Amino acid sequence: MASSLKELPVPPQHAPAYWAEACKHLVKKDRVLRRLIPQYPGETLVTRGDAFVTLARSILGQQVAAKSASAQWKKLLALLPEGLSPSQLLRLKVDDMRAAGLSARKVDYLVDLAVHFTEDRLHVQEWGGMDDEAIITELTAIRGIGRWTAEMFLVFYLQRPNVLALDDAGLLKGISENYFSGEAVSRSDVREVAEAWKPWCTVATWYIWRSLDPQPVTY
Repeated sequence: MASSLKELPVPPQHAPAYWAEACKHLVKKDRVLRRLIPQYPGETLVTRGDAFVTLARSILGQQVAAKSASAQWKKLLALLPEGLSPSQLLRLKVDDMRAAGLSARKVDYLVDLAVHFTEDRLHVQEWGGMDDEAIITELTAIRGIGRWTAEMFLVFYLQRPNVLALDDAGLLKGISENYFSGEAVSRSDVREVAEAWKPWCTVATWYIWRSLDPQPVTY
């Protein structure tokens, strides 16, 4: 074994409670992760800590380049000197959000998201006891939130340990490059690779993302 368990870095205090256990499992079961995990000591998945902000940023980042999404996000925040919250967003004028670079559709999605929060249509306080699929069903009832966005929420906000986002472009690319010599991969290929990852698909995915980008992925 190229990297023994003794060589694994100790996760930082902010790491999810399961991180060390997951890494031990993954280096035992997966040759690629045995190589990748020791390359990123002291770094782990980090939650933003705010459900509305996490979902809003995910919606804003859909189908646009990361640089463009970041610029739009900064412009949106500039319109909200008191901070981004559902009630504050609903006070914004549509024209101002459009001037910040948001499409009419994105504005509609963000407004619907804010309404779901302000009208208590989401069981935020109960998410901790709900399973992944139940939360995905609840979130995808919001306009603009599909399964991928809901899965990213499970990863980055709730830090669920076993999320496998089969439609995530970064995961598909990472598996292609790390396991299939750059050849295109199917959902079946992803599932096959991920069998060795269970029940820690979230952690494995995070390291696969890092293999493509030296900066941690955040939403």
